[in-house]
Amino acid sequence: MPWIQLRLSANEETAEKYSDWLMACGAQAVTFIDAKDTPIYEPLPGDEVLYWANTVVMGLYDASHDMDAVVNYLQGIHPDKKNMKFKLEQLEDKDWEREWMDNFHPMKFGEKLWICPSWREVPEPDAVNVMLDPGLAFGTGTHPTTALCLTWLDSLDLTGKTVVDFGCGSGILSLAALKLGAKEVIGIDIDPQALQASKENAKRNGVENRLSLYLPQDQPTLKADIVVANILAGPLRELAPTITAFLASSSKLALSGVLEAQAKSLQEIYSQWCEMDPIAVQEEWVRLSGTSR
Repeated sequence: MPWIQLRLSANEETAEKYSDWLMACGAQAVTFIDAKDTPIYEPLPGDEVLYWANTVVMGLYDASHDMDAVVNYLQGIHPDKKNMKFKLEQLEDKDWEREWMDNFHPMKFGEKLWICPSWREVPEPDAVNVMLDPGLAFGTGTHPTTALCLTWLDSLDLTGKTVVDFGCGSGILSLAALKLGAKEVIGIDIDPQALQASKENAKRNGVENRLSLYLPQDQPTLKADIVVANILAGPLRELAPTITAFLASSSKLALSGVLEAQAKSLQEIYSQWCEMDPIAVQEEWVRLSGTSR
């Protein structure tokens, strides 16, 4: 059925309040975006939810909803009602899932690794192909942080290696490591839906017997040859002792979900445990990597 979308301009202090207002006005769903479409990752338990300095709060309404009444209500309670920035958009009635599927194409990373939607034919059958259905979890390879990590994995000899994927999401990095020759991967995520998506994607790729999945409170104690963590700079900073505890002597480490402005301070933290490589940059995002001492 057709929908109407109401966009409200907000910031990190007002976004949640505006979301409550839209829901109170009958919104079927509320989402947050910024001008650069930067993802907000799942916060750690107990952490405060983060919003961007320039946040757009979007409410989705049935096309039959009285939007004049919604706008009048918002203008009545908005602290700056004369300058309230909003936009109403009529959304075309279409199969949004099919629309998304039609625009998700196979992507190549490094020299031999392909990430392929499960509903499309693989471009190079003899290459290393990961068949992916992202489901509800973040991680399709389209974001620079994921791309940086996939390219890094493709550059390594993973044959027979043990890998820890900290913040595994859809399992894309875990699956890539297994398809590239890793003996086993331990995937860790705070979101049970992410673990379910990883499990289903592992089955689709025939590697479920080599992938073990855990919530943080259940994660095992072990040493790995490769550790990759694609989360955010804040959690990477706070969890540095936890992440580096998986490192053995001469293990390889990669960190992403980090903006360029955050890279230097984070690199200094991890240099306590590793000899750090030059920073890899894609758009405004970076990948930090190194070898443990």
